[in-house]
Amino acid sequence: MNVIELQNVTKSFGDFRAVDDLSLAVPEGCVYGFIGPNGSGKTTTLRMIMRIYHPDPGAGSIRVLGEDDYGAAHDRIGYLPEERGLYKKMKVREILAFYAELKGVRNTKAAADEWLERMGLSDWADKKVETLSKGMSQKIQFISAVIAKPDLVILDEPFSGLDPVNLNVLRDAVLDLRRQGTSIIFSTHDMGVAEQMCDYVFMIFQGRKVLDGTLADIKDQYASDTIRVKIDGDNGKLGNLGGVESVMDFGQLQELRVKPETDTQELLAALMQRGRVEHFELARPSLHDIFVRIAGPEARVAIEESVKQEALHA
Repeated sequence: MNVIELQNVTKSFGDFRAVDDLSLAVPEGCVYGFIGPNGSGKTTTLRMIMRIYHPDPGAGSIRVLGEDDYGAAHDRIGYLPEERGLYKKMKVREILAFYAELKGVRNTKAAADEWLERMGLSDWADKKVETLSKGMSQKIQFISAVIAKPDLVILDEPFSGLDPVNLNVLRDAVLDLRRQGTSIIFSTHDMGVAEQMCDYVFMIFQGRKVLDGTLADIKDQYASDTIRVKIDGDNGKLGNLGGVESVMDFGQLQELRVKPETDTQELLAALMQRGRVEHFELARPSLHDIFVRIAGPEARVAIEESVKQEALHA
């Protein structure tokens, strides 16, 4: 069963087409990553799934949890928006109990205390939200999205701005929900996080789908054209070796993208003529590398800008 199905969905804002003819199916019980730089269409797609936005008239259909007709306040869906918002004057336990009650949870205090203990926030239960750090506030917002044990959880940039410790806590909570059978979608421009966590990955760039599938299937498409090397010698002109299309220099290692017909043994022999080969590895490219290949130089600029903005707001 698919928990979400989009068929040929388009969303425009005036003359700007934010999402363009998108079809997507999210299987039940998985972690599904929405990947792409800021402005690529991730949030717009999630908001359409939540019925905050609607597709252009006559431009596609959306089905969620087997339903065509549902609202943004669906009790079986938990949603963490990109723009965080909590009632700052309320106490932590009170606000979690409030959100739990909205979703029909019976023992709201017990549900709140269970999550606060799990997130290491029990000592803050009677503090006002305005006294929390950014990381604490983000964990409270996450708890509010999952406290009612929804069947589907949608998280828009849940790890944005978190320090490594809080990121690990939130990541473990997400994966534990998946083990309990919850279906999870989260968006991110951090492809390393997605690569570690996701069962399925969907990549969007300039409103259009560029990749969709399991991580293994996606990488299998690019499994034989990447070689990582380290040589003690002249490695400044590896691009002029036969069969090498491009070279990415990482300082200690160089990553070569080779043509499909390249004989790797001949390439190794050619490298040995340049100097002592200390490392020679047939490797799968990262999601970051795959995305840049597909979307082109603009994608690299957009991703780098996303990383810069993330660092500024961390």
